[in-house]
Amino acid sequence: MHAKHRGHEAMHAEMVLILIATLVVAQLLLVQWKQRHPRSYNMVTLFQMWVVPLYFTAKLHWWRFLVIWVLFSAVTAFVTFRATRKPLVQTTPRLVYKWFLLIYKISYATGIVGYMAVMFTLFGLNLLFRIKPEDAMDFGVSLLFYGLYYGVLERDFAEMCADYMASTIGFYSASGMPTKHLSDSVCAVCGQQIFVDVNEEGIIENTYRLSCNHVFHEFCIRGWCIVGKKQTCPYCKEKVDLKRMFSNPWERPHVMYGQLLDWLRYLVAWQPVIIGLVQGINYILGLE
Repeated sequence: MHAKHRGHEAMHAEMVLILIATLVVAQLLLVQWKQRHPRSYNMVTLFQMWVVPLYFTAKLHWWRFLVIWVLFSAVTAFVTFRATRKPLVQTTPRLVYKWFLLIYKISYATGIVGYMAVMFTLFGLNLLFRIKPEDAMDFGVSLLFYGLYYGVLERDFAEMCADYMASTIGFYSASGMPTKHLSDSVCAVCGQQIFVDVNEEGIIENTYRLSCNHVFHEFCIRGWCIVGKKQTCPYCKEKVDLKRMFSNPWERPHVMYGQLLDWLRYLVAWQPVIIGLVQGINYILGLE
């Protein structure tokens, strides 16, 4: 290999410059696209997140991932179908948030276990259990991939469902004024009564008041902020103080984990496309 590429330093430097230039231009274009047309950007990104790993795993015959992917896709498709129906069934918002919150917690735990397995392997602690380093590292990396991938995918689907449900209920509009007036006794996330009398149909649970004085079911507003990635009031769009909402220090890592997943979305969805574009440019220019 060294003999084949000896004397091609100029060509290699040109390929590196093409890679750097493509990464910079692609990043600028993606940022502009996201700012100007966020809806189409999110939909295309979600589609790529969903399909690109499927292509590679099918090509490499990773059947375990394919089985989990099919199960996740089937349940998520059902939940998404329920979330986009009109009129919206009263129990649908809680079904959506319960499902995606469950996946969120599973992905969080899986990612943590995978990270710990990788660190234990790097420190040689796997030898205490007579586990081969390559087996321990494969186990840790696999769990880390599962946790991060499904965590990113779950948050994107949850955000899409949150937008559909909130716009259907009518107390929230992504752009413009709400289509309905919010009563003090109604939760703007699920559209049900906040305070329920005896023998009255509704949800009985703790409530949470935002700094704008709007009151919501605690489960609903947490699902709206963590799972649905919304950091504004579902009615008036005032900024939500997540630090005050999650006063328990054990809950704050969930927020930081969500921010990490948002950053990893770029690597999983767009990095393969950019690398493929660079390979195409090199092929056209005759670079190896």
